[in-house]
Amino acid sequence: MSTSRLSRTGVAMRSLKTGSAALDSARAREAEHYVRRTLLEHTLWVAAFAIGVFVLSSLLHAQRGAGPAAQRSPREAAPIDLTGYWESFVTEDWRWRMMTPPKGSYHSVTLNAEARKVADAWDPAADEAAGNQCKSYGAAAVMRVPGRLHITWEDDDTLKIETEAGSQTRLLNFGVTAPPDGEPTWQGYAVATWQVPQILPVAGGRGRAPGTTLKAVTTRLRDGYLCKNGVPYSGNAVVTEYYNVLGEPKGDTWLVVTSIVDDPKFLTQPFLTSSHFKKLSDGSAWKPLGCTAE
Repeated sequence: MSTSRLSRTGVAMRSLKTGSAALDSARAREAEHYVRRTLLEHTLWVAAFAIGVFVLSSLLHAQRGAGPAAQRSPREAAPIDLTGYWESFVTEDWRWRMMTPPKGSYHSVTLNAEARKVADAWDPAADEAAGNQCKSYGAAAVMRVPGRLHITWEDDDTLKIETEAGSQTRLLNFGVTAPPDGEPTWQGYAVATWQVPQILPVAGGRGRAPGTTLKAVTTRLRDGYLCKNGVPYSGNAVVTEYYNVLGEPKGDTWLVVTSIVDDPKFLTQPFLTSSHFKKLSDGSAWKPLGCTAE
């Protein structure tokens, strides 16, 4: 082999070694870069995890320290406004509401034989003498007696209804499930709840859905009269009422009270009525009157 060929071969071998060394160096740098990048990513992940744990722990600690969120009272949560002065509008049963019907006139009420016997024996003078002149102003009947109402909040859990007729006071109690022990009274004990349907879209945005109402269930009553002329209900009667507020385009506001009286002792089926009241601007016409037996 000639000297020139040996020289060229040596150069090639040296170039090959140099290239291999350069390649190894590049690979080493790449591997080192990969390791550094992996370590950095791992460090960042650990730091982020630690920060997240710290923030979550702080939030949980703050929640434990703050306690549960305060619950709104029934007064604050009221979906409709029942307060104010209201005047009754007699649109049905005029004969039995605007005047005292004669004894034995009870054809609109589904009485059983025992109840008819009681009604036929009605004696207003005897009721007056016994101090029972308010028997037709009990919770099962007073909302049907013509007159005005004054509705206010006695406290955050109690809605008060004062009636002009008979000067009666009804208390609708929120936040209870059953009446406490006590003596029966004309107005009994009423357990009240708000009933709010799902909010539905209305013109101009979202608003109160139709059907929002106050429900009141009254028990622990004294024996009384559904009508002035001695149509009876017993102390075991249960009065379920629904209070709805309706508005008119011209601006008038109406209160509709639907009442259902269940009394197996005297009624063959529930006694259902609906009474209407128009809201007044003030109480200038308010004139409470006492009970009368006739």
